[in-house]
Amino acid sequence: MWPVLPSGQLNEEFDWPIQGLLVPSSPPMKKPICKTAEPYAPVRLRVLQNGEKNKNRSVTILGPDISPGRKTQCTEILNLPSAARRLYNEKGKEIFALKDLQRDELVYVSCGELWINPDLSIAQQKKQIFLRNLESDIAKIQIFCSTHKIEALVLEVQSDIVSGSKLAVHKPVAIFGEEKQVTEPEEKQMQEDPLTTENASSEILDSHTRAHLRMKACHTLPRYAWQETSHDFDEDDSLPKKTEKGLFENVEPQKKHSCSPKHSKLHKNCHQQFEYRDGQIISHAAPQLVLGVQGPNLRSGMEVVLVEKKSDGSHQRWIHQEDSRTFHLVSNPDLVLAVSMTKTRNEVCGYPVIVQKYKPYNNGAANQKWHYMKNIKALVAFHSTALDKEITSANYAGVCTSSVIKEENIDQPGYCYLSPDGKRKTMLCLACGQSMRTEKGLKQLLPGVPFLCISGTKTQKPFLQGPFKVISVAEVDLSCDKAEKTLSYYQARLLSLRMKTCTQAASHSGMAATHQKAVKIIAYKNGDGYRNGKLIVAGTFPMLLTECTEQLGLTRAASKVYTKDGTPIFTLRDLVLWALDESFLQRDSEKQKQDAAPVGKEQIIVEKNPRMKVKNRLFAKSVTSDSLDGIDKSLLTLILRNPIAIWVSCGEPFLPPNALQKAEKLEKQNWLKKDRILADLDTMRHKMRQLKGRRVAACQPATMVPTKSPVQPVVVEGGWTEQTQQEIKLMELIRHTEAHLSEIQEMESKINFPIATKRIAVKPSNLYKQPNTKRVWIYLNGGRPEDGTYAWGKTISE
Repeated sequence: MWPVLPSGQLNEEFDWPIQGLLVPSSPPMKKPICKTAEPYAPVRLRVLQNGEKNKNRSVTILGPDISPGRKTQCTEILNLPSAARRLYNEKGKEIFALKDLQRDELVYVSCGELWINPDLSIAQQKKQIFLRNLESDIAKIQIFCSTHKIEALVLEVQSDIVSGSKLAVHKPVAIFGEEKQVTEPEEKQMQEDPLTTENASSEILDSHTRAHLRMKACHTLPRYAWQETSHDFDEDDSLPKKTEKGLFENVEPQKKHSCSPKHSKLHKNCHQQFEYRDGQIISHAAPQLVLGVQGPNLRSGMEVVLVEKKSDGSHQRWIHQEDSRTFHLVSNPDLVLAVSMTKTRNEVCGYPVIVQKYKPYNNGAANQKWHYMKNIKALVAFHSTALDKEITSANYAGVCTSSVIKEENIDQPGYCYLSPDGKRKTMLCLACGQSMRTEKGLKQLLPGVPFLCISGTKTQKPFLQGPFKVISVAEVDLSCDKAEKTLSYYQARLLSLRMKTCTQAASHSGMAATHQKAVKIIAYKNGDGYRNGKLIVAGTFPMLLTECTEQLGLTRAASKVYTKDGTPIFTLRDLVLWALDESFLQRDSEKQKQDAAPVGKEQIIVEKNPRMKVKNRLFAKSVTSDSLDGIDKSLLTLILRNPIAIWVSCGEPFLPPNALQKAEKLEKQNWLKKDRILADLDTMRHKMRQLKGRRVAACQPATMVPTKSPVQPVVVEGGWTEQTQQEIKLMELIRHTEAHLSEIQEMESKINFPIATKRIAVKPSNLYKQPNTKRVWIYLNGGRPEDGTYAWGKTISE
């Protein structure tokens, strides 16, 4: 809180402290007199369909902002095939706000696709659109091939076993086929080393709490006769004497056990062990935690987390139906435990676990089927047939199921479409139905109706294209043994078409481009270092920028290209000359190392500007600015044999490739340093508690020391209430360590948020700052919002 003037500005001259009362359910404050920033004035714009060459066909529209209503007007006026989603200016830059646009400025509207340059010929535009559509179809097939053979996955806690931890499915640690062989060594290990078993079952507790549990187990307090209880305990009510003895003898730092691979495997196994008992899925490592859904408003797509066990919690009780192999939520039986396949699987975290609307189909709902293995206390996901897994993967990848199964009617989710005369009913799979969701009269099929999607029939010509934009569904074979071959075929086809397009574009680009060969390039996103490089073959610089925008998935059109040393590239010829220049420098440096000549003045003068020397050598044969005729063709072929690495940005300045690795290395070092300080701090605090406990338990009496002062003739010194010298020194060391830790954390915040610190330095009156990480609700394009999930990120790429 901060006092505010009636005008709405902060009252920085107010004297502290503020005195007052916090009144619950108080009325809202009066609105400030000063008005907020005025909304943008309406702008009259000329809109054209994406790629339209004739500017006289533009339509005038008046829009104050980029709202769905205004985009609806563009869709209707321009008669677009689907809803308008993206706007571009004449240079291909995407528009997100209209405040920077001028009156009567020309704007291109697209249905979600990237910008198409209107300066290209109609044939080139068609080829560009065809390649983009073919690439999107291949991406769907690639997603299907990566998910249709799902191995055995088990339920697992992603992080520490605490309340609120998220759940996922991951590869199992134990082998299901060898349950007895796995159980027997664990029993022996529990008998030999009880401390390890206790540590594994109490991973959710910190070191201080575990130390208290050990002390309570090995230390019995004195009891009176009436406080003694009977010794007829059950097996679970008391610790055996051997265990108590082991706990007393093995009171050592936990590092001794945590370093062993057996303990790490046992720790991982504890995250994957669950018990289904009394309608609850209980964590075996922490019986007080169960699977549940947080929040009063239940909906499909909510994440399943660990919650505190409650007897009356309806959001944490499940009904296990063994015939359908599903777990239904008691509070809403229509919601079942399911695996979310909307996200791409993460090798570290696996697929997240959510609640989803129950699908009573024999095929297409493999992510909702589980198998509870009571012997090893594990919940196995995707416990269904291979056909069910393939149909489920096809539905989530957006692939027609008729390409997976040929000439076979199966029970699956889908839609039906009646002919205009109402006599013929057409069956569509889930992917085909979503692709033609704009059609009227599309109804969802009830379960128990086996059918084959009409998109894959060969006898009659299908009346719709299906989920693919270019590829014919009838020609695609994605059966179990031919899916990988089909993907390889279309990938090779796409690469050959790109090569052919590059060569054709180079042949039509004039005399200067006739001598310019297609260059192989490895493109990286600026700031990502050497991660996720894409191989691109380009014959002209505009084509290179277009391919980089598509391949790297940039949010805006690529506009700047850099080499590894930060040299900006403006033409493809400059890039080839830079590669030649770099090869000469590398060869000269190797010769200098071999010769090992003494360093003198002449060599120092030459090494001051080595690039000028190489450029003089290159341009010795009168190389003009329009061609590369002056360079030997054999040398040019040798240099361009390997792809050239470039870094592409949307206008941002160049970031060195090694900067990301250096930042990650520095961050890791800081984390390790901070972890060591935190461990030492925990050790010192624990030692301080032990010293204080020993001093209080000793109850040493204080000594009376006589003085000559008549006001205080006796002074009390020592005793159990006064801190010892060892405690005072240890407390000073703790304070020094805490100050050092706060300095390290402050340095980390300055390194991680340099923009925020600059903003605060410029405007010291800013009391609040918005967090950099945003949480958004995302769902698949064309899908239902309730099937979405949350995503976090600081940037668009993340």
